Amino acid sequence: MSSWGTSSSCFGQETKSPSSPPSAEGSAPEPAEKDMNDAEEKPRDTVKFTTEKLSVDEASQLVASPCCGAISLFVGTTRNNFEGRKVISLEYEAYIPMAENEVRRICRDLRQRWPVRHVAVLHRLGLVPVSEASVVIAVSSAHRAASLEAVSYAINALKARVPIWKKEMYEESSSSWKRNKECFWAATE
Repeated sequence: MSSWGTSSSCFGQETKSPSSPPSAEGSAPEPAEKDMNDAEEKPRDTVKFTTEKLSVDEASQLVASPCCGAISLFVGTTRNNFEGRKVISLEYEAYIPMAENEVRRICRDLRQRWPVRHVAVLHRLGLVPVSEASVVIAVSSAHRAASLEAVSYAINALKARVPIWKKEMYEESSSSWKRNKECFWAATE
């Protein structure tokens, strides 16, 4: 007869586990305290606007959790062309207090729609050369469907709602501020 106890999981669901771990002769049982601390890990949202180069590894580490089997990432990079013109870099500006508040609202929206654990939204400001990341969004969840859907929603909501402006710098020494067609206030002008 085996003895089974109950313990809580990362998402508040109850799971069954042995009440005492099996031990080999001559070895002491491992303490379960670390596992319990992992199970009690609080959901976390990280919002960062920076002029520094973005790290996909950092974003992934910010959302990693022993409770999660999925981390989904979106990485938006500067491409080298737009409408037949050669782009050499992008320049981003944002009204940071408003942008941070809106990104936090998006994080709350994600939590209301999907059972996600941690969310990280990193956005670069200033000049972003070709092939470098301008935005990295990472979401962790127990299963892939929630994190994949949430990360897709997050980038679409960011483009539609967050006050960030983008200027394309072209090879022929010209530039153009780009209107975000997805932004909610663009339709009213």
